[in-house]
Amino acid sequence: MKTIRGLLLGSGAVIFAAAGAQAADLPLKAKAVEYVKVCSLYGAGFYYIPGTDTCIKLGGYLRAETALWTNSNYGGAYNAQAGAQNRLSNHYQARSREDFNIDTRTATEYGVVRTYFDAVFTWTSGTYSGVGNGATQYSTGAANSAGLTSFNNLSNDGISGGTLGVYYAFIQFAGFTMGKAVSQFDAPWTNYPSNNFDGLVGGGGTVNGVNQFTYTADFGQGITAAISAEDQAQFFTSNIWNTSGITASGVLSGTYGLNAIGGTVAPDIIGMVRVDQAWGLFQASFAAHDNHAAYNGVTESTGHPEDKWGWAAQLALSIKNIPTGAGDTLNIQGVYTDGASRYNFQSLANTSYAMYGGSNFAYQSIGFAGVADAVFAPGRGLSTVQTWGMRGGYTHNWDPHWNSGLYGAYAQVRYGSTGSALVCAGIAASGVLSAGSTCNPDFNLAQIGLITRWTPVKNLTFSADVTYSHLDQKFSGTAIAPTVASVAKPAATYELKDQDTVSLLLRAQRNW
Repeated sequence: MKTIRGLLLGSGAVIFAAAGAQAADLPLKAKAVEYVKVCSLYGAGFYYIPGTDTCIKLGGYLRAETALWTNSNYGGAYNAQAGAQNRLSNHYQARSREDFNIDTRTATEYGVVRTYFDAVFTWTSGTYSGVGNGATQYSTGAANSAGLTSFNNLSNDGISGGTLGVYYAFIQFAGFTMGKAVSQFDAPWTNYPSNNFDGLVGGGGTVNGVNQFTYTADFGQGITAAISAEDQAQFFTSNIWNTSGITASGVLSGTYGLNAIGGTVAPDIIGMVRVDQAWGLFQASFAAHDNHAAYNGVTESTGHPEDKWGWAAQLALSIKNIPTGAGDTLNIQGVYTDGASRYNFQSLANTSYAMYGGSNFAYQSIGFAGVADAVFAPGRGLSTVQTWGMRGGYTHNWDPHWNSGLYGAYAQVRYGSTGSALVCAGIAASGVLSAGSTCNPDFNLAQIGLITRWTPVKNLTFSADVTYSHLDQKFSGTAIAPTVASVAKPAATYELKDQDTVSLLLRAQRNW
């Protein structure tokens, strides 16, 4: 009996132990899932980051485009192989790009704290150039004027390489903007009053963002004002030419000497006032720019010219919902610069021009021109270059899916008596101009274009943008040119003549 009772108690203990072990293996009750919540404080597309009071929005676009009759997606056939108008000139140029941006905002007792980051991944086709022995070499599209950095991974051959660019990376807090953002000098449409064409002159443009420290005051009723210190090195300095280094080949490429720019000393100081109303907006901008040259020669013992401050002033006007149709807009701006030419020839516009064409008596014709902030020669101070320009665009909506834009730009460059004398003395020493030819580095550039866009569904747009450009150069006579191997131009006599070019930009873009 005792044996049976012991067996029963032992069996019960084993059963209860096993049951306890199974109970211990059962999962505990899970916490409720914290779903992402919509943040309606800052508009559509924002969500709360789980566990925080910070809202985030992701966005971007994918773009595929082809430019015809140019070697650059940024502009027309203004120089190098494109300007040569020969068998090295591209009949088309391709580019594909993915843009990705992150916008975060947090409400605080000081107001909204905002961060914004925008990066682009780009692949661009390249160009064949002559190497001087009858052969050519291919250069990829990795190097461009948008401040992008190459990371090609197949020996830089561009097959599956590309570029990584940082457009914007800034913090906004209590009225301050710190980091890489659009310049306060720019009109709200930056380089694009109605166009997709990147190389439009006639105003400031930092569409890729510039490092800055800015304070913006909001006075209410749509009135704001800003004061800003902005990095001048990449976006706001064109050229400071030492004319003692002028060469014949340099002149033919639109370069009037050695580009002798010193280190950064002072940022550009920019002030802006804007009135933004239902009818449109008005903006006035001013910039001060320090021209800081390097040395007169190879070493510091050769001396240097003293710094000279330049400046720029711009007015911009936008009129919305004009009588021609709902949503139609008119954007116009005008600028004057003295020693600060990049505020007219914006960061994606060319600063050198070398365009070839036909001639009735010489081998061919050429029109060359160059843009500088200032020029100097050893023992001479800086002579600043004056420019003025304007651009504008009108956009008409035919219906909810179609619109067209007509746009244009014009810029003048004037070297002044001192600057012209320095440049022409260097050109005379190079022997590039024939006897009896006239030397004058001044020039004008006119551009006009027409764009049509089709948006069949929301956020998907196809566009075609055609741009005509006219270079009005002021040299006359002929040039005795040396061989320019990179563009396969022989040593010959060339007529100095105005030049024209047309380009077409076809684009498909999906925003998200």
